[in-house]
Amino acid sequence: MRKEALYSGKAKTIYKTDDPKQYISEFRDSLTAFDGKKKSEAANKGYFNAQISKKIFEMLEEEGIPTHYIEMVSGNEMLVRAVEIIPIEVIPRNIAAGSITRRYPIKEGTVFKRTVIVMDYKSDEYADPMMNEDIAVAMGIATYEEIAHMRSMALKINEILVEYLDKKGFALPDFKLEFGRVDGEIVVADEISCDTCRLWDKSTGQSMDKDLFRFDKGDLSKAYEEVARRIVPEIFE
Repeated sequence: MRKEALYSGKAKTIYKTDDPKQYISEFRDSLTAFDGKKKSEAANKGYFNAQISKKIFEMLEEEGIPTHYIEMVSGNEMLVRAVEIIPIEVIPRNIAAGSITRRYPIKEGTVFKRTVIVMDYKSDEYADPMMNEDIAVAMGIATYEEIAHMRSMALKINEILVEYLDKKGFALPDFKLEFGRVDGEIVVADEISCDTCRLWDKSTGQSMDKDLFRFDKGDLSKAYEEVARRIVPEIFE
C-alpha cells in the first residue's frame, strides 16, 4: 500500500510502503530541462515512460543485470526496491550530441569508434559537473571498485540497448544511468525511458526524446507515444 511521499523529484515521486525495503515510484507528466529552469507538462508522459522503463528493466534482468524493479502497481506506478542512490550519472555515448559537443571540439553526429563513458556528479546546485574516479572517491560517494563495476555494467547495458533499439528503428546516441546499493549489491535504479535516453528515428533522423521539449523541436507527447508503440505495443491493444 502506498503511504506518504518520501521524495518528489523533477519527474517522479517516491512513496513509502508497508515494507521499508520497498518503495513506489510514481512517474508524473512533469517536464523539466536545464536543471529545472524550464518546466511544463505533457499528457501521458509519465505513463509511457513507466511502461518503457518496465520493459527495459525486465529485459535487463533477463540478461543478468540487477535492477530495482519489482512490478507495476498501476499504469504509471512502479514497485521498486529501496536503494541507496549513488549520486553519479553514468552516461554511455555512442554518437556525439548534446553537452559533449558544446564542451569539446566534437561535431554533433560524430560516431565514436568506442563508446565514451562520461560520469557526472548528480547535483543541481553544482550544475551536474563532470567527475572522475578520484573525485568520487575523495568525496566518499563511491569506491574505485564500485565505479569500475558501474562502468562495466553501463557498457553491457549499452550493448544490449543499442542492438534492441536498432531493431525498433532507433539510434541511441547516448543515455543516462543511475545506480544504487541494495544489501551491498549495485543495481540499476531510477528509469530508462525517453526522458533519460537520446533517441533518433533511424529513417527520419528526428529526435524522439526530451530534446523535443528542451529545444522546442516538436510534439513530445506524440513522439513518446510512438516510442512506446514500438517498445511496448501490448499497452495499445
